[in-house]
Amino acid sequence: MKKNLRKIRLFRDLEDHELKEIEPYLRPASYSKKEVIFNEGDPPDHLYIVTRGKVKITKLSQDGKEIILEIIPPDAFFGGVAVIRGFPYPANAVAMEDTEVLKISRNNLLRVLDRFPALMYCMAMELGERMRGSHETLKNIALERVESRIASLLLKLADKMGTDTGEGILVDMRLTKQDIAEMVGTTVETAIRTMSKFKKAGLIREKDGRVVITDPKGLGALGA
Repeated sequence: MKKNLRKIRLFRDLEDHELKEIEPYLRPASYSKKEVIFNEGDPPDHLYIVTRGKVKITKLSQDGKEIILEIIPPDAFFGGVAVIRGFPYPANAVAMEDTEVLKISRNNLLRVLDRFPALMYCMAMELGERMRGSHETLKNIALERVESRIASLLLKLADKMGTDTGEGILVDMRLTKQDIAEMVGTTVETAIRTMSKFKKAGLIREKDGRVVITDPKGLGALGA
């Protein structure tokens, strides 16, 4: 498993003997599409690392709409703040597709972090960036126009899981209009209209259910 563990950002800088020491603490688990991994308010029993598939981290707005705060791609972790601090999970985690994870219990994680302080630093940097991103998401929902929010979202996803194809930046995940609406706090109808407008303007195109950003600068001007 060591080669696979080295792909995970959290463990990238560890030596082989250190990975071997951590390996027994990690347990595999599988979740079906739309299956809940944990709910907001659940006790922080595990830290999770995605090895296949994708997970959405969500909260409900005051009017009961689901808002996607972030999407966790393969080789990234989630649940970290709650597990380290020992308070209930502050949001929901749901599999966006059939998903496989490695999970480590809170007690074992704290043991590993005590043994390898560099991991704590790596986690803290990642969590700081995540919290900033979630704050920006909620601020944008409150203040920005829908066009700006969707443009910013597409660029953020491209930065996280984009591949340069020569024809544009492919966002390597299937993204429904419902997903987009939930991520920016709007209606599905508005998401459909906005994406159609972007396509007509030559900013994006869609290929096999995935978005290709054909004009990143033009899209960035809308998201600014």
